Amino acid sequence: MSVLVAVVEAGSLSAAGRRLAMPLATVSRKVSELEAHLQTGLLHRSTRRISLTESGRAYFEACKRILDDLGEAERAARSEYQAPRGELVITAPIVFGRLHLLPVVTEFLKAHAEIDVRLVLADQLLNLLEHHMDLALRIGDLPDSSLIARKLGAIRRVVCGAPGYFTEHGVPRRPSELARLDCISFEGLTSASVWHFAEKKADVPVAIHSRLVVNTAEAAIDAAIAGVGVTRVLSYQVAEALRSGTLVRVLREFEPRPVPVSLVHAGGRRLPLKLRAFLDFAAPRLQAGLDNL
Repeated sequence: MSVLVAVVEAGSLSAAGRRLAMPLATVSRKVSELEAHLQTGLLHRSTRRISLTESGRAYFEACKRILDDLGEAERAARSEYQAPRGELVITAPIVFGRLHLLPVVTEFLKAHAEIDVRLVLADQLLNLLEHHMDLALRIGDLPDSSLIARKLGAIRRVVCGAPGYFTEHGVPRRPSELARLDCISFEGLTSASVWHFAEKKADVPVAIHSRLVVNTAEAAIDAAIAGVGVTRVLSYQVAEALRSGTLVRVLREFEPRPVPVSLVHAGGRRLPLKLRAFLDFAAPRLQAGLDNL
């Protein structure tokens, strides 16, 4: 496993041999023996470069995690002082990740010189085990599972529009008044024909007309700022526009219940030190940020 990781990280068999102080023939033989043992090819070999096969990529990521855990266990057994080290793989929704998680990650990297982070921003839910990830930031109610969740706070679905649009068309006082306004729907969050509100503790569907339907929150927000109509997005997505006054939030008292935000990981009796370090560093900072949204 160590030889395979060295080959992939160094980019070639010869470079791995130099890193490991091992003859090229020995490096090549050990990789071949590993492939024979697994009965699958791990590397595509060419005269110019080496790349991982599909099965090789999954095995390589598993090897890195295993070797990191093994090294940490050995250092702990020897009672050595240890700094967190290794690669930490984190996934988060695109907009929240860029606006709120990335600044925390950059500060964390400055504080922990021996940790590398791979941040995967995606709006689809990625399975932590299948994608070999250490941690996920989730927005929404969590299904029952064996994963461990740490709640950070909550965000809201908010309706907003440009001040000029409301000056021309009037500010809606009740959700039913949206019927006379032009709406911009972000199809990843809401329906293009019905928005749901909370009224007297009941869920109330309200028919709306979408003049514009988009598939990103940024596009919906930009269109609302341009005065196309009112839109509905998550509070963190529109926080800056609300602070600057380019958008105005309406129908606050009819907003549905807040949506929880959590950090989720696989748990276990003994968390890797790099993961514990990130949780301790990131959680209070993200909680403070959510309190201001």
